[in-house]
Amino acid sequence: MPLTDEQRALRETVADFATEHLEPHAVHWDQTKHFPVDVLRTAAQLGLGGVCVREDVGGSDLTRTDAVLIFEALATGCPSIAGYVSIHNMVARMIDQYGTDQQRHRHLPALCRMDTLGSYCLTEPDAGSDAAALTTRARRDGDHWVLDGVKQFISGAGTSGVYVVLARTGGPGAAGISAFLLEPDTPGLSFGPNEVKMGWNAQPTRQVILDGARVPADALLGGEGGGFRIAMSALDGGRLNIAACSLGGAEAALTKAVRHLTERSAFGGRLADAQALQFRLADMRTELEAARTLLWRGR
Repeated sequence: MPLTDEQRALRETVADFATEHLEPHAVHWDQTKHFPVDVLRTAAQLGLGGVCVREDVGGSDLTRTDAVLIFEALATGCPSIAGYVSIHNMVARMIDQYGTDQQRHRHLPALCRMDTLGSYCLTEPDAGSDAAALTTRARRDGDHWVLDGVKQFISGAGTSGVYVVLARTGGPGAAGISAFLLEPDTPGLSFGPNEVKMGWNAQPTRQVILDGARVPADALLGGEGGGFRIAMSALDGGRLNIAACSLGGAEAALTKAVRHLTERSAFGGRLADAQALQFRLADMRTELEAARTLLWRGR
């Protein structure tokens, strides 16, 4: 896929940001479980807080292809932070695409500035890949909805200001699921401890606990029973972005490997001159280019 001059400039700008603001700190952030919210807000100044959100609420209104280029470049500095920014953007796009005009103007300007962060609450302890089997329930109580259940492995939980929560308002299966917008001060909303993870420690990951969480009726996103369609639509772009993050991390790893082999000498010569290692590098480059081609084709 040939890139336009604007897309090349966009990728270079984000790559420069990753090199300056993410890469020098990525290891320290991971070791200390530091979530660099200040750096996220700096990224938002480049338009990365609402990549595919419409301009009337502060978004950049870019394409999915542009988003793929952005998240690959961002992940060369820190895949963990790039992954979270991807999730944040998925939340913003859900609200932009399916929210009412009131919901859009209430939440999206702050999300696009990343003054407010977003979390996507779909996964449960016993319902991850099988999203239609979720058991979190929401029942109507007058002018409110009351939610009960637990969401698992939620990126940004405890720090975010907007939570898109999928809950069952009807019968079994996908048709009984609705989406809700919750804010941190919602009565009955709490969070579990930060998960112990192997990597990706620069973004907090917690349970979202709903114990009689009470929200007004206008917190419903996209209409009753539309939650599963909304969730899957969001994942169409989210999966592409996460794939781009993986690709960017792999690209950075290959760049570091080449640098090491070029600088390191052993057994009387540079490691980069060893034919067996050259074959390995060639295989890695081939796999990366094949992955990139597949990702760009699937955008």
